[in-house]
Amino acid sequence: MKLWDKGYNVDEKIDTFTVGMDRELDLHLAPFDIMGTMAHITMLESVGLLKKDELDVLLKELKLLYAEAVKGHFDIEDDIEDVHSQVELMLTRKLGDIGKKVHSGRSRNDQVLLDLKLYSRAQIEDIVMRMRKLFDVLQHKSEQYKNILIPGYTHLQVAMPSSFGLWFGAYAESLTDDMIMMEAAWEVANQNPLGAAAGYGSSFPLNRTMTTKLLGFNDLNYNVVYAQMGRGKTERIVAFAISAIAETIGRLAVDGCLYTSQNFGFIHLPKQMTTGSSIMPHKKNPDVFELIRAHCNKINGVANTIRLIQTNLPSGYFRDMQIIKEVYIPVFQEIKDCLDITTYAIENMEVVDGLMDDPKYKLAFSVEEVNRLANEGMPFRDAYKTVGMAIERGEFEFNGELHHTHEGSIGNLCTENIRKKMDRQMDKFGFAKVEEAINNLVK
Repeated sequence: MKLWDKGYNVDEKIDTFTVGMDRELDLHLAPFDIMGTMAHITMLESVGLLKKDELDVLLKELKLLYAEAVKGHFDIEDDIEDVHSQVELMLTRKLGDIGKKVHSGRSRNDQVLLDLKLYSRAQIEDIVMRMRKLFDVLQHKSEQYKNILIPGYTHLQVAMPSSFGLWFGAYAESLTDDMIMMEAAWEVANQNPLGAAAGYGSSFPLNRTMTTKLLGFNDLNYNVVYAQMGRGKTERIVAFAISAIAETIGRLAVDGCLYTSQNFGFIHLPKQMTTGSSIMPHKKNPDVFELIRAHCNKINGVANTIRLIQTNLPSGYFRDMQIIKEVYIPVFQEIKDCLDITTYAIENMEVVDGLMDDPKYKLAFSVEEVNRLANEGMPFRDAYKTVGMAIERGEFEFNGELHHTHEGSIGNLCTENIRKKMDRQMDKFGFAKVEEAINNLVK
């Protein structure tokens, strides 16, 4: 069945090629397509395009379909083109001609726009909660190990003293900036395109404000041409936000690969979290970090892939956009898996104390000596030269203690300030409003 059927059969090869992966990928969209149909027909009844008894019958059936779709019990039949066709077919089979009325005032174009917005919105909320869990673990570890020093590096050369508190805390704060990106993506996804139809509106007296409220959207995509132009743009913006997360945890994974190696030896993974070699019996490999790194690099390419698919498309709808789903829908599970396994690895890693007692890290304290001399009144450049010459002569010694007090330094991590920053950002999403609207619609 095709919603655009006009009494002739499409060439089988053309049909297979044009349908592509829609049947498989649209299963992810099924609950959202049904939800959108509920809102749409509720609006249709309010403007006189459905009778009250027809709406009641349709809503009852759609709620049953929604419950099954949420459980994963929704299937798209082999000869059905997409989720939109499947839902309408199921309604028509069960309810007869009433089922044929649900498409009034909309197109598959704004249906898929709506489905992808609702799907993206739900996925963003899920990702945000997993980000927060990783953030909390990193903050806990930062406080737990704040007094254990490690060498800091520039150019992969020993530079200055750092600490596990700084290291864990750095990635926690990085996630707060990533959360800003996610909130921006949420704002773009949280606008209602329904009613744009094929991209040029409808002569039916639609109430788009009503469907916006029913679905818990924050606002409308008002201009119907722009609503259609948002196809792909929304996905690209969301993918860029996800790539920011991937960059953070991918970089953490690179550190994990380095720091677990014998040459660094800063952290250990429990042996149960490592893999071995088929010929080297001593090997305990940090494959978990290597695979996080690879997945995150892959995720970072998704936004650019979407951009390339859209390159040089004029306004209006084009079938090119269908291919975007093939890279967009899978990226959510991939980033969620990376977040979860990173959280697990951080929770279970062991840190090594006493690292800075090793003589090879002695020169990391040279700046501390320069600052000590400057604090005693020597001009900084003279202090720098004095310490530099002592290093050249092999006479440098540092027997003092670290005195770092400014915000964000070893001695003042500002963990609570970073937590408040994250809390403020998370408060901007308004998940509760969306959940209340959806519950009112589908329950």
